[in-house]
Amino acid sequence: MGIQSREELAVAVRDIVARQKVTDMHTHLYPPQFGDLLLWGVDELLTYHYLVAEVMRWTDIPVEEFWKLGKQEQAELIWNKLFIEHSPISEACRGVLTTLQGFGLDTASRDLQAFREAFARQDAFGQVDQVLELANVDHVVMTNDPFDDRERTRWLDGEQTDGRFHAVLRLDPLLNEYADTKHRLREWGYAVEDSWTEQSIQEVKRFLSDWIARMKPLYMAVSLPPAFAFPEESDRGRILRDCILPLSKKRSLPFAMMIGVKKRVHPALGDAGDFVAKASLEPLEHLLAHYPDNKFIVTMLARENQHELCVLARKFRNLMIFGCWWFMNNPVIIEEMTRMRTELVGLSMVPQHSDARVLDQLIYKWKHSKAIIAEVLIDKYSDLLDTGWTIERQEIERDVSDLFRNNFWRFVGREDMVEVPS
Repeated sequence: MGIQSREELAVAVRDIVARQKVTDMHTHLYPPQFGDLLLWGVDELLTYHYLVAEVMRWTDIPVEEFWKLGKQEQAELIWNKLFIEHSPISEACRGVLTTLQGFGLDTASRDLQAFREAFARQDAFGQVDQVLELANVDHVVMTNDPFDDRERTRWLDGEQTDGRFHAVLRLDPLLNEYADTKHRLREWGYAVEDSWTEQSIQEVKRFLSDWIARMKPLYMAVSLPPAFAFPEESDRGRILRDCILPLSKKRSLPFAMMIGVKKRVHPALGDAGDFVAKASLEPLEHLLAHYPDNKFIVTMLARENQHELCVLARKFRNLMIFGCWWFMNNPVIIEEMTRMRTELVGLSMVPQHSDARVLDQLIYKWKHSKAIIAEVLIDKYSDLLDTGWTIERQEIERDVSDLFRNNFWRFVGREDMVEVPS
């Protein structure tokens, strides 16, 4: 017998969503074998760039002086300003408390030193195991930049990785800063010329092919400014047209675009100094229409772009929309976007990713997002019950599994990773 009432439905949906293991399809995390590239611990949680931006609203310390402080001093300043002198009601502050609570720590104690001591009893390998279990995440998709010297060395050394962590070939420096990075390609043995010639095309493709072979990425990715245009006679436009798109098609490797970030509007703040603006969707429309054999994974940073993106997804099945990125990753926006997406594209999207830069953030990012997504699903299934449609628990389990893992794995061509609830 199917589910009979909204009350029964609500209990079932909340339980199924909570139990569902997650493939987190976009993070900035690393396996423990990558050493200090993997960030974890309470001081890292507190010095996350969301909180750095927030604390500057409450302190007169010059930004340059803040960066001269040690990690613990930065954390203590943020703790005192945002958690002790003012109630920590922002989503970024709440996330720290949810994370500490997830580890079984007494947040009411407000004892930063005790929290530090609790983390100090763990090593990176144990921390990864514990966090993935607490967050109910079984696969983590990374962001891997071959232009980052610290990370590049790990890959060139053949660093052993953890099977729960999967690579993504991130190409921001290549696409957005080619004039400043092509000399590095030459240093690494790729004979790109000053002008965009057939030799340059082949050498960039060789660079990409070498890193695809080395990393075995699930997809290639780039973040793009609001002014992104395509087609366009620019370094970015030419590399995309002549190298990325042909290789993406040949390798059946989706290309992810995260569109709408205005970099460094406040340069002194570093990662905390980026902003957002509405972008045109005409470049994406062109890509989808003119490259039907390519797959695109897209999220956008401006709230104003979300409806248009959903409508575009209705037109092109080679587009997978995903996540509530960066400034969109707040409860009020997550709910709005999830409702809009379910109403326009049903269950054929990936509702969320963590974008976590600190391992422990997986706990709060998924706890908070799952709670919101569950409530949206309860409303949508209730609408079905109101029509006389019947709903079985197994059908909800199937749908939730699709949302939190299977839609992604199918889109990147990894049917072997799809799990269908029995």
